[in-house]
Amino acid sequence: MSTRKPSYTNPRPCKHLSAYKLKHGLSGYKSLQKCLKTTPNGRTSVENPGTKISRCSFCNGYQGRLYFCLICSSISCSSHTLFHTQSQIGHDLAVDIERAELYCCACSDQVYDPDFDKTVMSKHMLDLSCSTNSAHSIGERLCERKRIQLADLNKSGQLALMRDHRAKSCYPLGLRGLNNLGNTCFMNSVLQALLHAPPMRNYFLSDRHNRRTCRKRSANHLCLPCELDGIFSAVYSAGGDRTPYSPAQFLYSWWQHSENLASYEQQDAHEFFISVLDGIHERESKARNQTRDSGDCQCIAHRVFSGQLRSDVTCMTCGFTSTTYDPCLDISLDLDTNHCSNKPVKRNDNSSTSTLLGCLDLFTKPEKLGTDQKLYCQNCQELRDSSKQLSIRKLPLVLCLHIKRFEHSLVRKMMRKIDSYMHFPFSLDMTPYLSSSIVRNRFGNRIFAFEGDDSDISSEYEIFAVITHSGTLDSGHYLTYLRIKDQWYKCDNAWINEVDERVVRASQCYMMFYVHKTLYYKAKEDSSCLPVSTRKEAFHRLAGCC
Repeated sequence: MSTRKPSYTNPRPCKHLSAYKLKHGLSGYKSLQKCLKTTPNGRTSVENPGTKISRCSFCNGYQGRLYFCLICSSISCSSHTLFHTQSQIGHDLAVDIERAELYCCACSDQVYDPDFDKTVMSKHMLDLSCSTNSAHSIGERLCERKRIQLADLNKSGQLALMRDHRAKSCYPLGLRGLNNLGNTCFMNSVLQALLHAPPMRNYFLSDRHNRRTCRKRSANHLCLPCELDGIFSAVYSAGGDRTPYSPAQFLYSWWQHSENLASYEQQDAHEFFISVLDGIHERESKARNQTRDSGDCQCIAHRVFSGQLRSDVTCMTCGFTSTTYDPCLDISLDLDTNHCSNKPVKRNDNSSTSTLLGCLDLFTKPEKLGTDQKLYCQNCQELRDSSKQLSIRKLPLVLCLHIKRFEHSLVRKMMRKIDSYMHFPFSLDMTPYLSSSIVRNRFGNRIFAFEGDDSDISSEYEIFAVITHSGTLDSGHYLTYLRIKDQWYKCDNAWINEVDERVVRASQCYMMFYVHKTLYYKAKEDSSCLPVSTRKEAFHRLAGCC
């Protein structure tokens, strides 16, 4: 047995939270529990006894975020929380009244504590037990949930038996809020997209990776696919639990994989997305001694998101072209600055607004390399001026398009966010951007045979998720819009609401997820009647997190 200590250590928690718990223990949490109110759809808030409308004790305001002090029970608005903790020594911890989330007034930031999460969840389960006539205990309902099995989707007899038996909720199965664990909106927004990507959903709900039988987990190191499998089980549980889920175990597992990003600070959603796929690949590839004859990686991350780009560099002196191929998990696009607008997008108004198709045209447009980027020409045998053109040789099942909204200036040594709006279609045809189309347009119809011709593969996609970023570069917020059965839902951490498509079109999109049109409509049919597996799924509790 190895005695080597793991290189990973959890990030240091908030020092004010540690000081509070050292002095007061859990007494403040327990006292607050009687003031918690949870609605049937899982939203928990703090109800101030004796008053219907909570107001700031400093300015008497009642709009915006209000915070309940865990020491003196006074209420402060977001403008006066810092003033309160400065005037009252030791009054650092408060609770967001609207969302029942822990907040450090001294740090001016959300903090996460599993013990606080346990207090909130216990209150919710206590209320649930008082309103149900079920003979099963709360522990049985938590630890023995039935899990949806997509492997049985073809059994028409079972399909007819169930059509979303959760009559209490109008939301589709699998739609569940995710608790903010302290600046983790970047994680929650990406997780919502992954949870509703049809190929990912089919893989994990068909037990292709089962955390109970996985051999890659150890006492010192968690398995990222195992924790993702746990989230799929919780979200698609047949019990239809609407309580927001706390993905704390997944967060710890990701910290182990990406130690350089292990902190309670806000992270970039795109960087997190790539890091998660890399973590899944790293874990699954270790269990595979060989790949298929094609040489492609067969881990679920690459099977779903991996595509291939073609790069043609042409010598501007002799016309010699050098071609290289590079794998990609997403495509990062520059905004078309010639058609940028700071006004929300109207459905049929593309005159002065950057468009996704324009960004794709810009991505595949030939680019003349600068004089400081001269490349060696194999034909001329010397450095020459060149032009470069990118195209897509292979399309993935799920196409992730990343919009470059964060601009880095090496000259000015500064960063800024581009707040321009962009029009994007819900149905997308990628044919004009394929290598076969680009090369044929370049050389004409004289080329009839094209190596790697993918014209027989569908290039039509349907959008199913949009991640947006609002706010500034230093203080921003991520949320996800999901398209399920042609209805859009806004997923803002623990909060989920139906929205009109105009709201989605008017958002500042940061990442867009498209799936093959055939898979989208198949998922649309399957989601209308999901069968229930008879296997009971055991849940490992983490400090009270459901």
